Amino acid sequence: MELHQWWRHIIVFLVNTWIPSCFAQTTPPARSSPMPTPQTADNLDTLKFRLSGFPRKHNEGRIEVFYKGEWGTICDDDFSLANAHVLCRQLGFVSATGWTHSAKYGKGAGKIWLDNVQCSGSETSVSVCKSRGWGNSDCTHDEDAGVICKDERLPGFVDSNIIEVQVDENRVEEVRLRPVVTMATKRMPVTEGVVEVKNKDGWAQICDIGWTPKNSRVVCGMMGFPHEKKVNKNFYKQESKIKAITKTSSKPKRGKSAAAKRLYAERQKNFFLVHSVACLGTEVHLAACPLEFNYGNATESCPGGMPAVVSCVPGPLYTQSPTMKKKLKMPPTTRLKGGAKYGEGRVEVLKGSEWGTVCDDRWNLVSASVVCREMGFGSAKEALTGASMGKGLGPIHMNEVQCTGNERSLWSCRYKNITAEDCKHTEDASVRCNVPYMGYEKTVRILGGRTRYEGRVEVLHTEANGTLRWGLICGEGWGTQEAMVVCRQLGLGYANHGLQETWYWDSSNVTDMVMSGVKCTGDEMSISQCQHHRTVNCQKAAARFAAGVICSETASDLVLNAQLVQQTTYIEDRPLHMLYCAAEEDCLSKSAASANWPYGHRRLLRFSSQIHNIGRADFRPKAGRHSWVWHACHGHYHSMDIFTHYDLMSANGTKVAEGHKASFCLEDTDCDEGVSKRYECANFGEQGITVGCWDLYRHDIDCQWIDITDVKPGNYILQVVINPNYEVSESDFTNNAMKCNCKYDGHRIWVHNCHIGDSFSEEAEKKFEKYPGQLNNQIS
Repeated sequence: MELHQWWRHIIVFLVNTWIPSCFAQTTPPARSSPMPTPQTADNLDTLKFRLSGFPRKHNEGRIEVFYKGEWGTICDDDFSLANAHVLCRQLGFVSATGWTHSAKYGKGAGKIWLDNVQCSGSETSVSVCKSRGWGNSDCTHDEDAGVICKDERLPGFVDSNIIEVQVDENRVEEVRLRPVVTMATKRMPVTEGVVEVKNKDGWAQICDIGWTPKNSRVVCGMMGFPHEKKVNKNFYKQESKIKAITKTSSKPKRGKSAAAKRLYAERQKNFFLVHSVACLGTEVHLAACPLEFNYGNATESCPGGMPAVVSCVPGPLYTQSPTMKKKLKMPPTTRLKGGAKYGEGRVEVLKGSEWGTVCDDRWNLVSASVVCREMGFGSAKEALTGASMGKGLGPIHMNEVQCTGNERSLWSCRYKNITAEDCKHTEDASVRCNVPYMGYEKTVRILGGRTRYEGRVEVLHTEANGTLRWGLICGEGWGTQEAMVVCRQLGLGYANHGLQETWYWDSSNVTDMVMSGVKCTGDEMSISQCQHHRTVNCQKAAARFAAGVICSETASDLVLNAQLVQQTTYIEDRPLHMLYCAAEEDCLSKSAASANWPYGHRRLLRFSSQIHNIGRADFRPKAGRHSWVWHACHGHYHSMDIFTHYDLMSANGTKVAEGHKASFCLEDTDCDEGVSKRYECANFGEQGITVGCWDLYRHDIDCQWIDITDVKPGNYILQVVINPNYEVSESDFTNNAMKCNCKYDGHRIWVHNCHIGDSFSEEAEKKFEKYPGQLNNQIS
């Protein structure tokens, strides 16, 4: 009985002390979550966060979480900007400006602590966001998420016990090749030199003891080169000997070789910051390789060694030797489309004879680097997803590509074939590659504009006596393609407009014209590579008529629905009395002028045109609405003089009939799911084609035809070209043409094999051109 009483006292004491203290504890607010177990206060106290990876700034990186005594990562599945906001605040920043996927900052190690994280953005900790629960993930480290935080700290944020932002003074971020031979310093690109890494005190060397070709491969990839080659180390050992000699002598002794004198002029004291580099060769950055940093007296820390030297093999675009250029150039099985610069774009691969895209599932830097090197560039800077460089056309050939990094072609990597429900073109994969530094941006500038994206073009001109001066470019004949080259050269994206008058940007004292007659294909790396007059010949030589540009980070991209043309083509004999308006708009062949109006008819080849904008900016007419021309006959405004060319051609490319179509009205007829229409012609409305929308010109409207009244029976090629005069900027002009095979027997027409001009291989296109195979185009 006494024992019973004793236990009762114990229980009452515990109830009076333990229960109130439980209710007094602070707990996180309850919320619906797929987490299998709620987080306890003890668990939350142990959470720490840090930014890791490469290459990165202090406010960005792979997000890592310390939980239950172990660092781990977060998977990018369902990741969003809202998640990034929460994590950046926990790191001590005010907010996030972006986030990254597919291990952009390199793959982490250990646990993947969180997966399918879904925050609203207002949470105080990622631990209260929805997720699959701690340690429950079906991801690999290829899918590690990263965040980019706004470089502004939260006021009064000092809680370093909770948050750990990884800051290491000894990290490899910038790497360069320093050419040693004097002549090599003036030649671009630099393909050989001493490998140097930047630290807080300047540039330092890497000890070459244990240095391997795999290390060189990684460095060359960072420099924009696809391959490495063996270095003549004896040449550089001579440099080391010279340095040893010159430690006690301020001048080299007489009799030294010319090479020694050149090297003597270039010598500098070595500071070995890094040693024991052990790359696999598949890394995209030297910082991803195992390596060690020197401490203490780094000038004496490479006994028996010398600074690491690398020699790289440039791709076809950057090699100086015509023989090597020819040797390196092979029929491509991969290409990049839609990018503003060389070395970036939507990835397309050739299967059979047809080009198609790559789905972005599991797309990462390793696979992107295989593409970059295959294209003659270096390793990948970015592996982009979600049709970042615009949507492709036609088939999607590959999904879930997984490369090891050693493959010579993307086709050598593991991948899955596509089924209809797997991927759409909104998931097309893209890349940005490391490309060699050429210094082109130093030879051109634009001045006087309201922003750095616009202004009058000035080029650096070398006089006969070797002096340099800025001169203007004559605006006569200057257009979109020329402006494209300048914008690319300056790294400012695409050209919105090429301007022939720039009187409103007259803010420079440069008045001399040094270039005229400039004609570019649009693919040149520098404006100096374009055709131009040997001697300046400019009719309007005043500065107000100098060339100008307006650049933009994005551009439209128009393509024609080739299958719709094939499905809707037919012949109509249309009475002349119904064609007065068409004749006024020059939509009939020349022989119509001598016809017996209003009697008789014209034979018309009719078809529908559905023009899609698959780019990243709306397609807008170059001319403002104040200069649109009203056409009373059809009751509409023309915003562009010529919007499309329609041609019927013989096997050898000779036009046998032609038509053209002014832009009756550019508008959004319909759009992809989730995209809203923005342009319509009614009531003098704004004209254009929104990204993700299309403009439909039905087969039964005026001028939607080719007049084939005078065409004889035979085999022909039907060609339609959109924006033929390059009046409006596009990210890709190569897909503006569509071709079909035609067979006309004098009464009926058969149209087949309609396709966009660059959708087949070069070999298939050659066969297509030869298809008719008859010299006289007559059917016997």
